[in-house]
Amino acid sequence: MTEVRPPVAASASLWEREREVDAVVRAVEALRADSSSSGSLLVIRGEAGFGKTALLAEIRRIAEATGCTVWSARGGETLRSVPFNVVRHLLQPALVSLMPEEAREYLGDWYDIAGPALGLTDPGERQADPQGVTDGLVAAVRRLARRDWPLVLMIDDAHWADQETLRWLAAFAERLDDMSVLVVVARRPGEVTDESARLLDAVAATAGHPDTTLSALTPEATAGLTRATLGDHADAAFCREVWAVTAGNPYETVELLAKVRDSALEPSEGSAVELRDLNRAARGGGLVARLEDLGIDATRFAWAAAILGTGISVDLVAQLATLGRDEAGRCAELLRSARILTAPDPANPQAGGGDLEFVHPLIATAVYDSIPPALCTAMHGIAAQVVTESGLGAAAASRHLLQVHPDDDEELVEQLREAARDHLAVGAPDAARRCLERALLEPPSPEVHPHVLYELGCATLLTAPAKTIDHLQTALAMPGLHGDQRVNAVIRLSQALLHNNQLEEAVRTVETEAARHEAGPARMRLQAVQYMWEGLHAGESSSPDRSERLAALARPCTGRDNAERALLILRGFDAMTHGENAEEIVEVCDRALVNGRLAPGLGWTDNEWGVELPLMLASSYAYTDRLDRAESLFSEALRTFETAGWSGGHLALAHAYLGLAHRRRGRLREAETSLRESLRIAERVGRGLPLYWSATCNLVDTLLARGHVEEAWSIAEQYGFAPPYPSTIVLPDPRSVRGRLLLAVGRTKDAVNELEAAEKAAAVRGHHNPVLVPWAVDLARALAVEDPVRAAQLATDVRRHAERLGTDTAIGEALRCAAALETGQRAVRLAERAVAYLESSPCQYEHAAARVEYGTLSRSVSELNRGLALALSCGADGLVAQARAALEAVHGLR
Repeated sequence: MTEVRPPVAASASLWEREREVDAVVRAVEALRADSSSSGSLLVIRGEAGFGKTALLAEIRRIAEATGCTVWSARGGETLRSVPFNVVRHLLQPALVSLMPEEAREYLGDWYDIAGPALGLTDPGERQADPQGVTDGLVAAVRRLARRDWPLVLMIDDAHWADQETLRWLAAFAERLDDMSVLVVVARRPGEVTDESARLLDAVAATAGHPDTTLSALTPEATAGLTRATLGDHADAAFCREVWAVTAGNPYETVELLAKVRDSALEPSEGSAVELRDLNRAARGGGLVARLEDLGIDATRFAWAAAILGTGISVDLVAQLATLGRDEAGRCAELLRSARILTAPDPANPQAGGGDLEFVHPLIATAVYDSIPPALCTAMHGIAAQVVTESGLGAAAASRHLLQVHPDDDEELVEQLREAARDHLAVGAPDAARRCLERALLEPPSPEVHPHVLYELGCATLLTAPAKTIDHLQTALAMPGLHGDQRVNAVIRLSQALLHNNQLEEAVRTVETEAARHEAGPARMRLQAVQYMWEGLHAGESSSPDRSERLAALARPCTGRDNAERALLILRGFDAMTHGENAEEIVEVCDRALVNGRLAPGLGWTDNEWGVELPLMLASSYAYTDRLDRAESLFSEALRTFETAGWSGGHLALAHAYLGLAHRRRGRLREAETSLRESLRIAERVGRGLPLYWSATCNLVDTLLARGHVEEAWSIAEQYGFAPPYPSTIVLPDPRSVRGRLLLAVGRTKDAVNELEAAEKAAAVRGHHNPVLVPWAVDLARALAVEDPVRAAQLATDVRRHAERLGTDTAIGEALRCAAALETGQRAVRLAERAVAYLESSPCQYEHAAARVEYGTLSRSVSELNRGLALALSCGADGLVAQARAALEAVHGLR
C-alpha cells in the first residue's frame, strides 16, 4: 500500500493537504507578481482539530520565505464580547513599529476616527459612528498595506471573532479590488448564528470561488502519519485502529500518537485495544481528569488561564488563582509538560502579550467548561478587578463583568455604565448594549434604573428601534428622569418611533409631553419636534389649522435660542412645501441662522436636535431659488460628516442632498456622481429607509434630465423605485418623478395614473410648490391630446401656484408648460417669456431646455445654439441631441 506523505518541511497536521498548499502557493505568487494587482481572499473551513491552524502556519512559512509580510490574529471563544479585539491584534505588528506622529501621518484624516478603536488615541467627546469607524479601519489597512506590500493577512478561528472585527472584515473584503493584499480566513462551519454568521457569509461571498473545506484524514494518511511518528514497524491493524479511534481528526491523531510515544506502547495489533483509553485521556473529560492529576494548584492555574483567555502571564494568573509567584511558575511548567499550555509562537504573538497560551483551542474550551459555574463567575469578578487595577479601564474589564452573578452591586452597575460609554466612544454600540443590559440584571437602584434604561435606549437607537422604544417607555414611566434629561428621553423615544415607522405615535408622544410643561424653552422644544415629525409625514393629512398654529408660534421668534430657531426652520419648510411666497420663506429661514451659519447645537452632527432640521432648512433654500445657500449647507454637511467619520446613513443623505443641489443648478454630471455614491452607501445601510428613497429618486430624476432614459429605468427596477412609497417626505416628490419616468419609457396610461396619485397625495398634504411636487406639469403634457380642457386647467393652476411662490424657476417652468399646450405665435411668445424668467433662474438645465424649445418653435439658429451650449455644459445629452436635430431641421428648411 502506498503511504501518502506531506512535503518534508510540513508539520504532521499537513498530511493530505497538498491541494490546499498548492492553492496558497499560487495565491502568494499572484500577490508578489504585481503591486497594482487586485487582492484575493481564501476562506478555509474545517471542523475543530482538522488542521486549520497548521495550514495557516504553513501559509506563513511560504509567504515569509518568498519575502511577504504576514500579519495574523486569532478569535477567542471567551473574547467575542471584546470589540475590535481581533483587528487590533491583526494590526499590532504594524502599529507597534510606528511612532505616534508616523501613525497619524499614515492614517491621515482617519486617525481620529479609527485611532480610538485601535487603541492609538483617546476617543473624542462625540459618540463614534460605527460605519465611520469601519471605513476608517479599511482605510488604515489599505494605507499600511501599500507600505508593507506584499502583505498577507491571516485570521484564525474567525467564527470566534468579535462582531466589530467581522464588520470590518466584510467591508475590507468587498474592496479587495482596490488593494494588493492576500487575506486568509479560517473558520469552523456553523458555530455562530445571527449577525456574526451573516458577516462571515458576506466575507465568503466576496472570494469569487468556493471555500476550501478540510476533510478528515483517510486511513492511508493516518497509517503514514502513525509510522512517521512511531516508526515503520507500526503494523496495519494498529494503524487502522488509530484511524477508527480518531475518525481521521488530524489534531486528535497527533495527540493520540504523542500519548502512545510517551507511554512507550508497542504499535502492534495486540496493543491497539488500549488506544481508546489513551484517546479519552487526551480530550474532554479525560483531559479534565488528567488536569486534576496534576494537583489542585495546577488546576486552579489552568482555570485562571482559561478565564483570562488572552494575555496569559504567570504574574496575572498568580493573582487570579491566589498563588504565590514560585508556585505559579511551578504550575506553569507542569502544564507545559502536560501539553496543556505552551509558550506563544514568536511569529504569531497573542493579543495583549503574555507568557503562555493553550496548545489548542479545544483544550482551552475543555478547561473553561470544567470550571464549576459558581467559581467561574467568582473568578470573572476577580479578573475584572485585576484588569481594572492594572489600569486597562472599564471597557477592558467589561467582558469579565458580563459574567459576574447579579448581586445588587451598585459599584458594578457604575462600572458597566462607564464601560458602555467607553464602547460607544469608539464606535461599538453592540458592546455598549451588552454592558447596559447586564447592568439591568444587577439590578440598579430605583433612582439609577431609569437612567440605565435611558442610556440603553440611546445605545440601541439606530440598531434596534423596537427595543429602544421599550427601554425608553419603561424609563419614562419610572420616577427619576427630570428636566432636560426627561425631555431628551421623550425626543429620543419619538426618534425611535420614527425609525420604527410609527410616526403618528411619535407625534402623539411629544405632543403629550409638551402639554405637561409650562410655557418655556422645554415646551417650545417639544412643540418644535412635534411639528418636525408632522412636517416629515407624507401619508397623513395635517389638521386644517396646523400651518396657522405653526406660523403663530414662529411669528414672534427672533432666533434668540435654538428652540426659536427650530420653530423658524419648521415654519420656513412648511411654507415652502405649501408654496407660499418665496421671499417671506427666505426671510424666516434667515432668522434661524447666526451670522449666516447654523447655530451651535443645530449643526449637522449635534445630537440634541438631529439632522432633520438643517436638512429642512437647506431644502427650503433649494426650492425657493436660493441654491447658493442650499449648496453651501449641503457641502458643509458632507465635510462635517466625513471629518467626524459618520459614513453611514448620514453620509448617504449628505451625498443625496448635495446631488439634489447639483441637479437643481443643472450640473447633471456632478449630480449623478454624488447620487451614485449616496446610493452605494445607502445599499450598505439597508433598503427601505427614507435616505434610500432620497438617493434613488434623485438619481432617477437626474438621469431623466440627462436623457439617459434606459439607465433611469434600470435604476428604478434594480432598486425598487415604485409603490408603496415611504411614510416620510422625499424630495422631490417620488410619485411625480416616477410618473415622469413612465412617460419617458412610453407607458403613458400608467404615467397618468401615477401622476394623478401624486395629485391626490399633494392635495391631502397641501403641498402646492410646483417645483417640489411637479406632477401637474407632466400630467398636463400627458393629457394635451386626450383631454385638452383638463390639460389647460392644470397649466393654469400651475401658473397660479408658481406666481404665488414667486420664483423665476417656478414661473418659467409654468410658462414652458403653457407653451407646450399652445401652437403658433402664442406658443412662441409663451416660450420666449419662459426663457426670460429661466435666464434669471439658478437652474441651468431648465434654462437650457427653455432655450431649445423656444429655438425650435421660433426656428432661431442663435437660440438653438445658445440652448445647445447650455445643454452641453449641463451634461444633458438628450437635450443636446434634441438641439442638434432642431438645428439640422432649421438648416434643412433654409
